[in-house]
Amino acid sequence: MTDRSDDRSNHRRTEAGSSGGAPAVEARDLVKTYPGDVTALTGMSLTVEAGTVLGLLGPNGAGKSTTVKILTTLARPDSGTATVAGHDILRHPDRVRRSIGVVAQRSGADPMATGRENLVLQGRLYGLRGTELTARVDALLDRFALSDAAGRPVRGYSGGMRRRLDVALGLVHRPDVLFLDEPTTGLDPEARTAMWDEIARLAGDEGLTILLTTHYLEEADRLAERIAIVDRGRVVVEGTPDELKGELHGDAVHMELRADGDRTVLAGALGLLPGVRDIQVDGRRVSVRADDGAAAVPALLAALERSGAAVAAATVARPSLDDVYLRYAGRRFAEADAQRSTDGSDVPALAAGGAR
Repeated sequence: MTDRSDDRSNHRRTEAGSSGGAPAVEARDLVKTYPGDVTALTGMSLTVEAGTVLGLLGPNGAGKSTTVKILTTLARPDSGTATVAGHDILRHPDRVRRSIGVVAQRSGADPMATGRENLVLQGRLYGLRGTELTARVDALLDRFALSDAAGRPVRGYSGGMRRRLDVALGLVHRPDVLFLDEPTTGLDPEARTAMWDEIARLAGDEGLTILLTTHYLEEADRLAERIAIVDRGRVVVEGTPDELKGELHGDAVHMELRADGDRTVLAGALGLLPGVRDIQVDGRRVSVRADDGAAAVPALLAALERSGAAVAAATVARPSLDDVYLRYAGRRFAEADAQRSTDGSDVPALAAGGAR
């Protein structure tokens, strides 16, 4: 992460430390199944410290959205416990709902109402009235560059404008914890980058606790102070982006073969080379980790050719979150993301702005 991000996170941690140090979100051993023997969570555990941004990173179907549904009281776990803003999600769901804002994958704004009308309604649902409500709505419209469009029906908004309105809806009542569930899904690259910038500013200016779910590697790397990588309904590893990538040591070397190779033969040949580890052979794609990737390439190519494999291309890269996922989940992130989602996506979606 950038130096600016580090400064921001240190500032928020200092503020959080004065509140007594209790986690803003804590989940232990959450299990959730859906009809048809679809298992969404298999022991989900995570902790989000107050005033920080945790990125819950995983492919479609990993269990991210189900986790958010449970933590925002829109679904009950089969077993396990969780607290949000100090409130037990099962014993005190009303207190949890008053303490959180939610930005869901699907917009919860009324498309026939104007942007201002949506914000006013949301504020009234949380007990805001009069000049306090008017001032809050005006401030949010200004902050999210929606003042000029405030009087227009939301159905005429662009995708980026709708997502900015969704975030504003989640902030009307000044929540302690903000849940952003895949906040940039469906946006074009320009709108996605703009939303990243806004989320980064929001985290720094408001000192909020944010739990961000995403299946975009770059999004997690850019926005989250800590990342919890989720696979098959549980967290497989957690740390800062730099910590996670630093644990891998050395370089990643990716080689593309001209034809599918024998997994056992190729892995065996590469495994004999000194300093080569984490060998993955998947059809035409071969990936390894080496202490010095560039220096290892000639030996890697020679070993593959002796095994009867012709190499079409080879690249060397510093460790990425994709490499982290490969190490802990045993498969490439894109491959896992392409599989059919089984994390309860057929369950009715969250309403943006808050768990009402």
